[in-house]
Formats: sequence, structure tokens, C-alpha cells
Amino acid sequence: MTPRTRPQPFVERRAPRVAAPAHRRPRAPWARRAVTALLWTVVVLGVTGFVAATVVPLWFQARDQRLLIVTSGSMEPRFSAGDVVVLRAVGDASELRPGLVVTFQPIGSSELVTHRIVEVVRLPVMREVPGTDGRQAPVLDAAGEPETRAYIRTQGDANSAPDPDATPVERVRGVLLSVHEGWGRALAWATSAAGRAMLLGPPLLALATLEVLSVLDDRRRREDRRRRQAPQDGKLDALLLE
Repeated sequence: MTPRTRPQPFVERRAPRVAAPAHRRPRAPWARRAVTALLWTVVVLGVTGFVAATVVPLWFQARDQRLLIVTSGSMEPRFSAGDVVVLRAVGDASELRPGLVVTFQPIGSSELVTHRIVEVVRLPVMREVPGTDGRQAPVLDAAGEPETRAYIRTQGDANSAPDPDATPVERVRGVLLSVHEGWGRALAWATSAAGRAMLLGPPLLALATLEVLSVLDDRRRREDRRRRQAPQDGKLDALLLE
């Protein structure tokens, strides 16, 4: 009787594998890093300018103060066109005295003027007489006496003569506290429609560009990882039978 030979098991013989070296994330080229730094600089500068133009006036308002941009040189050398003056509100008309620089709204005008008080006077209150060509007459009180009101006479430091009309103290909008040279042009530009567009447009475009670059970098890294994980030579290990 012939003895039965036991089948030999399959033996897998594979070529020894060398551990792949740890992959280090490639460093971006210097040009790519320079572009990223430039884009972030645009974002920071634009946002900082926009925030400053918004927060600075609010900070003064929180202190019961007001900013006013100077548009003429009638008060030189105290301040010039393009400067910003800081005003405080007038609590009482008795605070007004000669020598103070005040901002007021002249009668019949919608603009503000900032000049120095040269005199505080009391003048009769006038009203237009109906049926006349604008003739003015004093307003009388119950005793038949003309009513009076406090007025200020003003003059710009650079002007050779006082302002032509006196202004009621009720039309004074503030008293000068301080002057910031050169703030006016920057603040006027930053708060204009064109200025806001320039402050916000480039940062938004820079952020969009950074996002696109980030997506492209992620896609490139995924492709590199896929190529590293694929078989190098496309060969299959042989199975040897013994």
C-alpha cells in the first residue's frame, strides 16, 4: 500500500519591503509665500482703516464730543482747512464769552461756521411785519417793552473784519476743545462712498484669492498623497509554492 503524501501548504514569499521614509509636507515656494503675505497685508490695512474711520467718531461721541472737518482757512493759524476740531456742547449760554472759539449755524444758512467770539450782546428780538417787503420790527413783551435776546458777534482770526450778522446763542453748536492737524482729509475720504469701497473692496478680493489658493493647495496635496500610496512599479508579488 502506497503511503499518502500530505500536501504541502502554500508559502507566500514576498520581496522584503523597505519602510518608506516619513513624508514631510513640502514648503511652499518663496513666491507663493510672498503673495500670501502681500494679500494678508492688504486685508489687515483695509480692515484697520475701515474700523478706525468708524470707531474714532463714535469714541468722541461717547464722551459727549463732536468732530468737525475744517473746510476753510478763516481761522488760520489756529487751524487750517483739512484739520479736525473737537467740540463740546454748550451747557448754558452764560459759558459763552469773548475769546472762545465756537461753532454756530448762522441765521438763514444750513452750514456750520467756526469763528472766535469778539462780543456777547443783547439785541431786540425781531420779526417780519406782515404785508411788507420783509421789513423787521421788534417783538414787544406784555409791558410793551422790546424783548431782547443774547447774541454773539464773531470773527475769523484770518479775517480783517467781524462777521456781518450777529448770531443767537441758541444757534451755537459747540465750543472748541482741541485740534487734530491733517485728520480732516483722511476722515472725509474714509467716510465717503469711494473711500469705503477702497477700504473694503481690496480686502474682500484678497480674502477670495487666499481661499482659492488654499483650495488649490489642498487639491495638490491630495494628488501627491495618492501618487505616493500607489504601487511604484505596478508589479505584483509572486506567490511561490513549495
